Amino acid sequence: MTDTTGSTARRLPTWITAVISGGFGLFYAYAVWNALDFLISQAGGYLGLSVIGWVVLGFAVVFPLLVFAAAFALGRRRGAMGLALVLLVGLGLVSVFWLDVLAYSYAAPEILLNAPEA
Repeated sequence: MTDTTGSTARRLPTWITAVISGGFGLFYAYAVWNALDFLISQAGGYLGLSVIGWVVLGFAVVFPLLVFAAAFALGRRRGAMGLALVLLVGLGLVSVFWLDVLAYSYAAPEILLNAPEA
């Protein structure tokens, strides 16, 4: 007779998942720290931030956390290389988004910053 109770695939040991996720988590944490630093420096500047600036730069702080959670949820059932690849793709997505935020804030600062009073 055949076994129909479950799959025969071996699960990845927890410590390997933790090491891979922790290593990539440091890069995601760096992205969060970078975005938070940029938010604080822009908010504490001479003009301050507009509502759009708070939303855009606030989302830049939260976005790496959301991508890491989604990448971990998608990759934890895969093998070690699958987990690392999904986390690497997510890190690439975070990097592209961060470059877009920087380009937007340097190309159109009048949208993110409060207009000086006349």
